[in-house]
Amino acid sequence: MSLRPSPAGASSLLPDRHPQGDFFLCDVFDALPKDDMASMEHPLFSLATRPDRRILSYSHNGTDITVTPSVKGLATIHDKDILIFCISQLMAAINAGRQVSRTLYLKAHDLLVATNRETSGDAYRRLRESFERLAGTRITTNIATGETETTSGFGLIESWEIVRRSRGGRMVSVSITLSDWLYRAVLAKSVLTLSRDYFRLRKPLERRVYELARKHCGRQPAWTVSVDTLLKKSGSASPRRVFRKMIRDMIEGDHLPDYVLEEVEGDLIRFTQRNPVVEAGPPVLKADTLETARALMPGADVHALEAQWRGVWARTGAKRLRHPDAAFLGWVKKRAD
Repeated sequence: MSLRPSPAGASSLLPDRHPQGDFFLCDVFDALPKDDMASMEHPLFSLATRPDRRILSYSHNGTDITVTPSVKGLATIHDKDILIFCISQLMAAINAGRQVSRTLYLKAHDLLVATNRETSGDAYRRLRESFERLAGTRITTNIATGETETTSGFGLIESWEIVRRSRGGRMVSVSITLSDWLYRAVLAKSVLTLSRDYFRLRKPLERRVYELARKHCGRQPAWTVSVDTLLKKSGSASPRRVFRKMIRDMIEGDHLPDYVLEEVEGDLIRFTQRNPVVEAGPPVLKADTLETARALMPGADVHALEAQWRGVWARTGAKRLRHPDAAFLGWVKKRAD
């Protein structure tokens, strides 16, 4: 997918800070970014960039939500990166047939790299603040996860703990226990794959609008929504006229991953897929790719390697690969190492 450069004065995508990072070497073995459909559909996260201590209330089509902050403020849409990372890891394990639990043990550096964040000392401090807001924010809702609809209150994560620190005091590994509500959504596979460029979106509203487009477009070529409904579902606290201006800026910038936005008559916004989803077929590799693989693993039967890789691809969801040759070679390199 290619995105047009933004015009002068418009926000642009953040740089890809870790193009050779350990996590996203290939499309098959990596935990592709995944988000739970309930929080994509409904506004659970603050779009503010400063501490937000409002109590949020939302009601739409029978779904009622109240979000209550801690003294640290509401969890933000950028804090949600942590949950996306956790969901992605769990889904990758489930698809590979491994056992999972609500508690995950993660390397802080891997989390930062996978979500396109800096790995400075300040980044680790902000990561800890995100954990505190996620654990402190309380949600009361009747949203169903899986096939279970209950009215309950819970934190976005139940608990977190720094398991190991470096000599300088920086967190090295951390354990996170997800809420039972979110864990049920993962087990029910009520999740959707996100573009990796999601983590390059600068503005909170851009991320939220992308989530809504991803949730509502699905496999249909377009989704049309009124400005009023989009404002409500986004959770933005901006006045309507300001919100409309931000959407128009987004239309002009035209760098939302996967979707093109346009205003249409009737006070509506239409989202159209940049590259409509095509059903995945068996990936086809170039002859040169097999020769490169032979050089990476001298003496190996590259056709047997290709067959094994195709098996992994099928077992992990048979996703459509934009770059199957690069995915295969990345897998071979991991085997060679």
